[in-house]
Amino acid sequence: MAGQGVFVLGGAQTDFSRVWTREGLDAADLIREVVQDALGAARVDAGDVQVGHVGNFAGELYLGQGHLGGLLVEADPAFAGMPTSRHEAACASGSMAVLAAMADIEAGRYDVALVVGAEIMRIGRGAESQRLLAAGAWVPRETEGVEFPWPHQFNSVAMEYDRRYGLDHRYLGAIAANNLANARQNPLAQTRNWTFDDRAFAEDDEANPTMAGLLRRQDCSPITDGGAAVVLASGTAAREWAARRGRSSDGIPRISGWGHTTSRMAVADKLTDAADSPYVAPHLRRAIVDAFDRARIPDAAALDLIELHDCFSISEYLMIDHFGLTDPGESWRAVDSGAIARDGKWPINPSGGLLGVGHPVGASGVRMLLDVARQVEDAAGDCQVPGAQRGAVLNMGGSMTTTACFVVDTDGVA
Repeated sequence: MAGQGVFVLGGAQTDFSRVWTREGLDAADLIREVVQDALGAARVDAGDVQVGHVGNFAGELYLGQGHLGGLLVEADPAFAGMPTSRHEAACASGSMAVLAAMADIEAGRYDVALVVGAEIMRIGRGAESQRLLAAGAWVPRETEGVEFPWPHQFNSVAMEYDRRYGLDHRYLGAIAANNLANARQNPLAQTRNWTFDDRAFAEDDEANPTMAGLLRRQDCSPITDGGAAVVLASGTAAREWAARRGRSSDGIPRISGWGHTTSRMAVADKLTDAADSPYVAPHLRRAIVDAFDRARIPDAAALDLIELHDCFSISEYLMIDHFGLTDPGESWRAVDSGAIARDGKWPINPSGGLLGVGHPVGASGVRMLLDVARQVEDAAGDCQVPGAQRGAVLNMGGSMTTTACFVVDTDGVA
């Protein structure tokens, strides 16, 4: 029976290969479409939704459009008068919207919440999009005179791994290749029809040119348009929802644990502060451990899969050891052994991850939560990890500045 936790009644994701402005569509169209699809998938009437939360990073910069909570109300006539909020934390914006909705439900304010993550970014040349994305770093301290700020930021992380432990690029290339291979099975992935040969993941200056230091083109996630939405509910609402559909509430996905940390803004300051820790990002490790503690699981051995924030291949490499899949600095062992493959011991990003599915910044956290919920409900289609009962999400914003981790299972899991 549904008990503690916040429950995921269902949700939807747009096709991340679409370019919305080329279709003559805007943020209101995107939000309306994904909301209506989510309500249909969850089999929830719009009038039953009591509160709405929107995750979005840079609507003002890309589209000149702010106040996205108002656009959520435009998604259905039944939403008129419904309280809504918009949340921003760079690439973790969607997870901040999820956390706010969870707090509403856990406080007893509301029983049913709608969470939407949305971003339209493909408005012109990639260089312009990169310039706008730089707003998530410390401007101008980290951005002035830097052509590609985010590859530059995450190269600093890669260089720190190389300094501490040594870093062989072939493992970064293997991470990218694995995620893009998984994405080919995902009908909503931006890269599902993209093709590459082995040179595209190697240290090949022609097929995989350098973007910044140790990072190359395929180490970087693409610029993406898209949205994702989930309907969250209290235990009481989940039981009522299940009873109306003649099903048990035991199999409804629930968020059983969460962690949320915010570190210093500049990547250089983070790395300096972490000098005495075996972990390159100890605040990220703390968010994971907090989520495990709240979910009452001992460690990553209790997980069947992980959807994590591979905005760059090095970010996945970092998260492997921070989840405890290997000792610090030995993430390469999990890559080399095949443990992170879909049929491995700990499948990572069976959806394709940000590298393969795409990365509409405000939507990624919500999309990752939806994908793990589908996994534990055995509803992930060709991306399904057989027998998955518990998974984790790790979403971060900026240069690991804001981190959110969720554990998702079903109430029947021991």
